[in-house]
Amino acid sequence: MRKYMVLAISAGLMGTSLLSSTALADPYGMAGCGLGSMLFGDKPGFVQVLAATTNGTFGTQTFGITTGTSNCEDTKASAQSTKAFVQANREAVAKDIARGSGETIASVSKLAGCADPAKVGATLQKEFKAIFPNEQVSDVAVSESVVSTLQAHGELSCRTLS
Repeated sequence: MRKYMVLAISAGLMGTSLLSSTALADPYGMAGCGLGSMLFGDKPGFVQVLAATTNGTFGTQTFGITTGTSNCEDTKASAQSTKAFVQANREAVAKDIARGSGETIASVSKLAGCADPAKVGATLQKEFKAIFPNEQVSDVAVSESVVSTLQAHGELSCRTLS
């Protein structure tokens, strides 16, 4: 598997020079925005696994959403985009919520339109057991818990969730 991943990444990096400005304007596939979407585009099928692996390996999706780069420029702040981000990045979100800070907390804050990522991190950290009651809780339930927690705390000023 590792051999295939290295091969896919190498092939994708070589193909980077073939990207044109119109290719970057194309919508991304199921793997979402990030370096993977820039390399593999919106082609359906197994290629989306490679795109997601690229995004996860290099952390470009979280960075792209936070900074508005890596094909993530058109991300609209809303409850739906916040839920989608949490679902796609569940493990990283869980680690950052446990810490009370991190890149995924900054991304959630931006997507939810919250004023202060530090306050969002502290609030989510306090609610960790409610958001992650057990290991079997679904990604959808986790994302709904995160959004409802942010909505319940008016002091966070999450303007796109109200």
